[in-house]
Amino acid sequence: MRVGLPYARAGMRIGLLGGSFDPAHEGHVNITEEALRRFGLDRVWWLVSPGNPLKPHGPAPLDQRIARARQVLRDPRVSVTDIETRLGTRMTADTIAALQGLYPGVRFVWLMGADNLVQFDKWDRWTEIASRVPIGIIARPGWRMPARFSRTARILWRNRVPEMHAGGLADRSPPAWAMINVPLNKQSSTAIRANDAGGNG
Repeated sequence: MRVGLPYARAGMRIGLLGGSFDPAHEGHVNITEEALRRFGLDRVWWLVSPGNPLKPHGPAPLDQRIARARQVLRDPRVSVTDIETRLGTRMTADTIAALQGLYPGVRFVWLMGADNLVQFDKWDRWTEIASRVPIGIIARPGWRMPARFSRTARILWRNRVPEMHAGGLADRSPPAWAMINVPLNKQSSTAIRANDAGGNG
């Protein structure tokens, strides 16, 4: 038994959604539900990160962000985790490598919004990430076209899976990626933080 880590068995299709979740909101829930359905996943794990090196502001304390995330979730197929803290990893490539070592036979899919695909080529060892796991992209407001013409999309254009076949993404050998269009939810953590700050003033 892996103490403090979620259960998974070989053959399961598990989506990994990383982020600061500062705070978690219905937009996160929406893309998670769409990912479960459209990518044919059995589970999704939210990887609540200790901090995001690409974001200048420090997030709220980890325990507060995890507690908030668990409040907004209602689907038993979704687990809120502090995996990166438990594994001692900060970079996505290291986290995925560690999880693949701990869960042999599990079919992981890295999930991210289309806005992240635009900057994905700036991530540490992004090509290693793409070579380790399929990537599921969820379109978000204003980012569909920028993502489609991003540097990463151009480099990996041969590995793109048509949206109509996205349900089998987890069974593809990486590199493989698919982008799905979902009903737009414009709620953002930035807006919620600003609103909370205004309300507390």
